[in-house]
Amino acid sequence: MKRSIKVLVIDDSALVRQTLSEIIESDSQLEVMGTAGDPFLAANKIRMEVPDVITLDVEMPRMDGLTFLKTLMAQYPVPVVIISSLTQDGSQMALRALDLGAVEIVAKSEIRNTREHLEESRIRITDAIKAAYLTPVKRMAAVKECKPAQSFAKPLNTIYKTTDKVIAIGASTGGTEALRYLLKTVPANSPGIVITQHMPPGFTKSFADSVNATCEVTVKEATDGERIMRGHAYIAQGGKHMEVYRSGAQYFIRVRDGELVSRHKPSVDVLFNSVARHVGQNALGIIMTGMGRDGAEGLLNMKKQGARTVAQDEESCIVFGMPKEAINLGAADQIMSLTDMPQRLRAFS
Repeated sequence: MKRSIKVLVIDDSALVRQTLSEIIESDSQLEVMGTAGDPFLAANKIRMEVPDVITLDVEMPRMDGLTFLKTLMAQYPVPVVIISSLTQDGSQMALRALDLGAVEIVAKSEIRNTREHLEESRIRITDAIKAAYLTPVKRMAAVKECKPAQSFAKPLNTIYKTTDKVIAIGASTGGTEALRYLLKTVPANSPGIVITQHMPPGFTKSFADSVNATCEVTVKEATDGERIMRGHAYIAQGGKHMEVYRSGAQYFIRVRDGELVSRHKPSVDVLFNSVARHVGQNALGIIMTGMGRDGAEGLLNMKKQGARTVAQDEESCIVFGMPKEAINLGAADQIMSLTDMPQRLRAFS
């Protein structure tokens, strides 16, 4: 990323456009090529010059962001970072945008150009744009084609005993679709699964609920102090770190605030390091698609404590960043395609 990445900012709020522009321009690798107050104005700018990345609000006058995104992807498949509010409708629309080809989500609450939050906002927004730039948009459909056609019905009135094994998964860019595919294949009696997917606050519950509707396992947003159970998958809250700890023979979840770790909150390293300390050889760690190196050191620590470890291969990754870093560290026992992972999870049960 030596040359400037040209960004088009689309938002109906002049203040958001100004603040986003200032944050983007603070990074030497990024350049704001223009701003637009609605999709119609944006379309005119795109006809003149196609940007490298677009930041897009989903709730706008004249034309909503989803309608614009459908048209954009049909004509100009440009990587898109969704900017959305934390309302229920905003969260659902943002997640729908990921299905339509958008790459990343940033919450409007994270766009804070204040002294106290400027650096955290800058890291979150510029990293999202850089990750989007590295994402080959045309490959989004390839992951979706891997989804099993069968839709599973959850078993009723089934209570599983506490797990003595834990599966820990970390993902970032491209991870939402990869996780949808993987979790659909997990049997109802699977060991408990803990997942850190880089997402902003307010969106992880909507994401968990949408995935839960099509899975045999129960998928939910993690809450502090709850016990990790078989047949359940727990997704870290956006904006909070998630850890695993042990009490007696049982494993529990800790949700906490804190500083960014490996440039993220929630951080995969935080999750993996806690699993290494408290679960050790009873764990399986999987690092999946995403930009950066979050999770690489944690996966290595899991391996040192006797856990089985897996990294997603380059061909099936949307962005081969996090798995590559883990592989380079020697943290992965196995390197495998997304389509081979379901069998690995079943074998661990």
